[in-house]
Amino acid sequence: MPASDSTDHYEVLQVSHRADLETIQRVFRHLAKRYHPDNSESGDAERFRQVSAAFQVLSDPERRAQYDIGYERHQKVKWRIFDRETATDDMAADRRVREAILSVLYTARRNDAEHSGMGMYDLEQLLGCPEEHMKFHIWYLKENGLIQRLENGMLAISARGVDWVLEHGGPRSSSVPLLKPVDHWASAGSGNGAQ
Repeated sequence: MPASDSTDHYEVLQVSHRADLETIQRVFRHLAKRYHPDNSESGDAERFRQVSAAFQVLSDPERRAQYDIGYERHQKVKWRIFDRETATDDMAADRRVREAILSVLYTARRNDAEHSGMGMYDLEQLLGCPEEHMKFHIWYLKENGLIQRLENGMLAISARGVDWVLEHGGPRSSSVPLLKPVDHWASAGSGNGAQ
């Protein structure tokens, strides 16, 4: 995301980054009606401002394309938990890998409940963790019923997995790095650490 704007517009509008313009417009109308300051029951001027700002960016094809460049870069760094120096057999690192996999799959399910599956390649790219290091963790999470393989071969979090994530404080927040910040993130000019 651009350095001047660290807001996750997709999260503000509660839509997937793959949402089409029609979906974005429909969700915006719903949220704008809910948060409009003139709404005596649920009006919230600040939330209305955030929703409007997000809609202005995501409804304009050029602005959305520019925003998406930074958004993709941020998403890759946000979930990056491995670097070349990380030991692959460290139990604390193993726990972080499992938590990160569950957090990513939780977020994918929350953002698009009907099409929430992710492939191993997507997980590998988001987490910065090679597939061979994740195989054990994927097996473990599947055996414990926390994730499942969908009919299309993608991985998705199960209801039991969602409960586990919520019981353990929810998905990782930006203020708690999984390991250490990735050096190139600071040079990208965002001002945020890894998530």
